Amino acid sequence: MKVVILSVIAFVLGSLPTGLLVAKARGIDPRQAGSGNIGATNILRTAGRGPALLTLTGDVLKGAMAVVLARYFDVGIFYEGIIGFFAVLGHNFSVFLKFRGGKGVATSIGMLSIYSPQTGLFAIIIWLMTALITRYSSLAALVSFGILPIGVLFLDTREKLPVICLMSLMIFIRHKENIIRIIRGTEPKVGAR
Repeated sequence: MKVVILSVIAFVLGSLPTGLLVAKARGIDPRQAGSGNIGATNILRTAGRGPALLTLTGDVLKGAMAVVLARYFDVGIFYEGIIGFFAVLGHNFSVFLKFRGGKGVATSIGMLSIYSPQTGLFAIIIWLMTALITRYSSLAALVSFGILPIGVLFLDTREKLPVICLMSLMIFIRHKENIIRIIRGTEPKVGAR
């Protein structure tokens, strides 16, 4: 019962639409501009660096706080990950946005920063390297989360592998349109408006 209640709390926490709130404060609805996404990359395109940084921070904190909460209530390693994943699901399918939302990259990174810090750092390094080389945020996410399950095997315990695989799968599902645009050569680069 404790895990169920914490999962619901994490889902609601993850549902808080940080990007939408930040952009609306500047008079912009990110759902009607750029890619239509409420994540930091589209906020960067539509509202600028400051709002994008606030969005990124808020989205990361949602994932981190969910795992901190789970750890406080001592639910065990596997359920810590599941509860953290519910924060990602909340971000992706927000109850405040009629079950629409972002792609879950920043919230996943936040979740990893507490759940498996070494793996989280690994994902950030791969994301940064890929983004700097290609200037595609979506491709950087796909590459970093695509190899994340391998990373956790070397950097942490196998007990965390199922949750990491689930998270990676969700990233790919949420980026299916980006994958099509990358293949077609129409995916916008980081900073492009």
